[in-house]
Amino acid sequence: MAAIRVLTVDDHATFRQAARALIDATDGFEVAGEAASGEAGVAAALRLHPDLVLMDVHLPDIDGYEATRRILPLQPDAIVILVSAAEEANQAEAAARCGAVAFACKETLRPRLLQDVWRRYGRPPATVG
Repeated sequence: MAAIRVLTVDDHATFRQAARALIDATDGFEVAGEAASGEAGVAAALRLHPDLVLMDVHLPDIDGYEATRRILPLQPDAIVILVSAAEEANQAEAAARCGAVAFACKETLRPRLLQDVWRRYGRPPATVG
């Protein structure tokens, strides 16, 4: 079976590096790409067709909520997890309103979280060929 392709959208290079390591450490997942802003994340999602997107809430230009709203109509099979360094009130509710399936604090991201979200919301990845 093809690996689940993950796009990370975050304006901090340190987090993108940590996300890359997390994805590499998660069986069945691979890095599809990275973007450092909301607009770049939308463009990357359209170009790369990721299965899963780790989307920071606080981004330069458009925020993660708006980027998610723009991605999902164009990439309806993508699964989006919104992430933030700080947990704020009503984050899960705000994530659901924009179409994301979950909200996670960056400190709690672990392979198990990616696997659990994929088991619950994911679809088999498309095979190439």
